This record gives sequence, C-alpha cells and structure tokens, in this order.
Amino acid sequence: MTAGQADALQRLWPTWGLDIDGQRTIDLGELFGNDNHVVLEIGFGMGEATAQMAAAAPDTNILAVDVHTPGQGNLLNLAEQQKLSNIRVGNGDAIILLREMLTRDALDGLRVYFPDPWPKKRHHKRRLIQPEFLDLAATRLRPGALVHCATDWEPYAEQMLDVLTAHPDFENTQAGGGFAARPDFRPLTRFEGQGLEKGHVVNDLLFRRVQHGVRPDRSDQSPTGT
Repeated sequence: MTAGQADALQRLWPTWGLDIDGQRTIDLGELFGNDNHVVLEIGFGMGEATAQMAAAAPDTNILAVDVHTPGQGNLLNLAEQQKLSNIRVGNGDAIILLREMLTRDALDGLRVYFPDPWPKKRHHKRRLIQPEFLDLAATRLRPGALVHCATDWEPYAEQMLDVLTAHPDFENTQAGGGFAARPDFRPLTRFEGQGLEKGHVVNDLLFRRVQHGVRPDRSDQSPTGT
C-alpha cells in the first residue's frame, strides 16, 4: 500500500467506507445521503474503472465492495480527487452484505467485472456466479435491474451464460441470447487490457431482473436498468 492509499483509508473511511459485518441493515439512502439509484459492484481492483463510471453517471450511486486494501485506498483517493460523492467503498464479503445487510429490492444494478475464474475444475464451486448466488441477488435487485458481468476467461463466460440463462429470475437483454458487446458505460479496465494483450477474449453478459408476469423492456440498456 502506498502512503497516499493509506492516508486516504485513514481519513476517508469514516465517511465513505462501510465495514461489512452482518450486524445491521443498511439504509442506502442514509449511506449516500440521497435517494438515487444504487448499483453494487463486487470486486473493483484498484478502482480506476469504478471512478470513471461514477464520474460519467453522477446520479447513480455505486457501492463498490472488495477486500483488497490498497485498492480501497486508491478508490477513496480517486473519489476525493475527482469530487465523486456517489461512491461508497465496502470492505468484506459481498455475500454477507447481500444476505444480511441489504433489504429486498434495494439495488438497481449489479456489476461483477473479471471475478476470479478459479480455473481448476476442483475449484469451480468457488466461482461467484452460481445458481445459489443468483437466488440471493434476485431478492435484492429490483425488477428491471441490470446484472452486468464481464470476464476474459472463456470457460467461465460460458458457465455464466448457462447459469444466468437457466435462472427464472433473469432474462438476457440480447434478443438472440448469447454475449453482449461491451457497453459504452463500462470502461476498459487495466486487468482487461492485460488480458487482451495476452490474446484473451473478453465477454460481457447483460441480464435483467425479471418481474414475473411482466417481461422487461429490452430496449433500455442504461447502467442501472431503469
């Protein structure tokens, strides 16, 4: 951790940080100080892409969760430098956050960019995008909310596509099914650039939370899905 990251963590965490401890239910309006839409981002690396998305959509709040302390400090530093009041940084397990600290229909979007692919077969059960995770996420996402995943590990991309397609609470925004082109609102990440340099293929998946009995409109592909 650099001195600047450590300083940002110490100074800004009491205001912009969230300890994920499972001990309380969060009022997102109180956390952000407004009633704007909230998107949960799970895993943000060093936070550069998160800061870019926050700057491009100031009326969308981003709750960014990771356990990497240098990245937390870096994102807080970027938020302060760029005066991004629509970012809050969570430290801890996103599963605990979803299960124990958020209320039903609290979120307007979910972003999972380049999660650990756990490439060995015996480790596949550790991958985040699984039916059980989607069961939980569906209870916290409002109908119409956009789930956006991206990965440069093609076998994981195929698994994500299969799992999301099979889940009754989500619908592919692509009329013909399959993967989506990278939307304009998702910047090219540092990790993604490294993967592309190695010849990796990056796949985006854009699915909507279905309101049962009412099929969502596929024409709207805004970051928050509203």
